[in-house]
Parts: sequence; C-alpha cells; structure tokens
Amino acid sequence: MRAAIWLIGLFAVAVAAALFAGSNQGSVTLHWPPYRIDFSLNLVVVLLLLAFVLVYGALRGVSAMFELPRQAKRWRIQQKERAMHGAALDAVTQLQAGRFVRARKAALSALAQEQALQDSGAAIPNGLQLRVLGHVLAAESSHALQDQAQRDQHWEMAMQEATAPRASHLPELAEGTQLRAAQWALDDHNAHSAIEQLARLPQGAARRTLALRLKLKAARQLRQALTALDTARLLAKHRAFSAAAAQSIIKGLATELINDAHDPEQLMQAWRSLDTAERNLPEVGIHAARRLQQLGGDPQQMREWLLPAWERYTNSNNGLPSLQAERLVRVLEDSMGALEDSMGALDASWLARIEAAQQRRPHDAYLQYLAGCACLQRQLWGKAQQWLQQAAPSLQEESLRRRAWQHLARQAEYRGDAAAAAQAWKQAALAGEQS
Repeated sequence: MRAAIWLIGLFAVAVAAALFAGSNQGSVTLHWPPYRIDFSLNLVVVLLLLAFVLVYGALRGVSAMFELPRQAKRWRIQQKERAMHGAALDAVTQLQAGRFVRARKAALSALAQEQALQDSGAAIPNGLQLRVLGHVLAAESSHALQDQAQRDQHWEMAMQEATAPRASHLPELAEGTQLRAAQWALDDHNAHSAIEQLARLPQGAARRTLALRLKLKAARQLRQALTALDTARLLAKHRAFSAAAAQSIIKGLATELINDAHDPEQLMQAWRSLDTAERNLPEVGIHAARRLQQLGGDPQQMREWLLPAWERYTNSNNGLPSLQAERLVRVLEDSMGALEDSMGALDASWLARIEAAQQRRPHDAYLQYLAGCACLQRQLWGKAQQWLQQAAPSLQEESLRRRAWQHLARQAEYRGDAAAAAQAWKQAALAGEQS
C-alpha cells in the first residue's frame, strides 16, 4: 500500500513538473557589466537543485569525516562489551557443565573487562547487574571447589554492589544473593547460618517458593519439626509439590513432631498444633496413639485419635494398606485394657463399632482378631475362642498370628486343655520363627 502511494505521488510530481516546465516562458537575466546573460527559468531551477544536492553532500561528507574518531571509539567499546558479555555467558555455561575452574576464570575475566570499561568512562548498560552476577558466579564456582574464602569474598562484593543506593530500584539483586548464601550454608550443613540469611529477606521475598524450600531444609536439619511443618503447609498451599508429595512430606513432619514429645502433655500440644486434615490422616493418628501408649497416656484418648483411621478402614471402599491395618489393630488391642475398667459411653461405642464392623465384613481376619480380643476383655471365652480360631490361620502378619495363637494357648491352659494349649503354643512358636 505504501509503495502504491509513493508511486502515485511520484507520478503526480512528474505531471506537475511537466506542466510547469512545458508552458513556462519565464527567464532570468544576469547583468554583469558590460555583459547581460539570459537564462530560462527552468534551467535556473535545475541548477539550484543541483547546487543544493552538491552542498548537502559536501556537508555530510565533512560531518562523517569528523565523526570517524568517535565511531572508532564507540566500535572499540562495543567490542569490549561483547567480549565482557561473552565471558559472562561462558561462565554460566561452564558452571552448568561442571567446569568450575573455567567458570570462575570466565567470571573474573568478565569482571575485569567491566572494570576496565568503567575506568575508561564508558557508560555500560546493565553494568550493575553484570557486576553482581559476575561475583555470584565466581562465588558459586568457588563454593563448588570448596574454596570458602574466595566464595565469601565474592559474596561480600556482590552484596556491596547489590545493596548500594544506585541498586535501590533492583531489590532482586540483594534477595537473590542472600538466597544463594542460604543454599551454600545448607550445603555446608550450617542450618543456623541459612536461617539467618533467610531472616534478612523482606517479607515478600521470604514467602517465595525458593525461600520456603530453603527454610524447610534448614528446619529439618535443625530438627525443628513444627517450623518445618508450618513451612511445608505454605509450600503445599503455593503448589510447590504435587498433592501426593505434599501429603507425604506433611505426614513425615507430623510424625517427627509426635516423636519429639517426651510426655503426654507435650504430645497433646503437638496434636493440637496439627490441622484437622492432618489429624485425620491414618498414619498420623495411628502413630500418635502408639506414641501416647508408649508415654503412658490415656487409652480413651488413644481410641479417639484412632477413630478417623478406623472409619476409613471399616467404611471406605479403599480401606487401609496392610501395614497400616496391622498397626491399627495392634494399637486398638493395646488400648482395650481400659474397656473392662469402665463401661463408659466411649468404651461401649467402641465395642459396638467392632461388632458392627465384624458383622459387615465377617471374613476380615483383622476384624475377627479384634472381636476375639474384645470378647477376651469382657470374659466371653466361647466367642473369643471362636473368633481367634477363625482369625489365626488367616492373618498374614506373623506378629498378629503369633499373638492370636498365644491368646488361644492361654485360654486352653485356663480351661485345662493341655493338648490344645500345646498345639497353640507350637503354632505361636512357628509364627515367631517365620517372623
């Protein structure tokens, strides 16, 4: 479209010039005593145009001649800038390839070239970022080479540049440098230094995914389970992990928090610090109940913590994995000692739950075993023997199978049936050898 407009305009100028020159009868007279020279107006116009072009070309030539030294200087600076940026890119490339000595050498070369350009008075675009990046690359290479002295020296230089007043419009320089220092501290197993570096970050930067990941690693190194758990929750909220990975990490940290409790009161505080979703995790509830049992806590509280795992096992289609089901059964069995002491509402409800679950799933060996243990506690010897005899051969876990045969052996001894007791003890011994 633009070419067509130019072509139309050129034709219009040609037509106007032809009309003007074809019918132009004017003349220009030059008096130079004693001479008189007559020129046509068309010739004068052509001569004026030629004179303008000649003078314009001459002025441009003179200007270009005087511009040559500045162009040469600008070209030399441009070449040095290209070499400087090339050295910086080479440092990044060598660092990624694991050539740490070459990476540090290239980073130092980039810094030296930048300093030379700065000393020459050249204005370098993004010179501040390049200086900080050069020092960080040199520090990163020194860290990989276990040269802590060089690493700390370049890190301090990078921080001086990044925190200077002229860098106030680029806060990411200082934040990124501090994050690298925190990572180096974690690599050196100095979690306290990493926490200090992360604490210096602004509030917004401290909540970024990278900072939270570093904080999680530092808290785990320091065995600060509660801090690590809070950090993992934020990471899960930011979708830093997949759903399965986040749940696995949170389960592990909740387990560590529970293990850190050394008396029932501390365990209760740890339990209250968990979210509702975390308390409902079967692994967490089972482990907390087991830990409460080890600390001599209230069996009624144990069963309350086991309720989500029990409901998932008995009411859910997926149920629980075999290992978790075994742990659930063992913890419930251990908590049944209080059932015979007090027939309160909670104990009666648990007995009803066990009976109802066993009726819904009559061929479940775990539920048969639990029903038999519950009947033992209530001294219902006939039913206990019936359920335990059905469960013992079907239990896959050797420890539960051994305990089932032991219960049967003690019942037989109580009844005075020596042959049945001997047979049950033999089966218990075989189960113990298999485990």
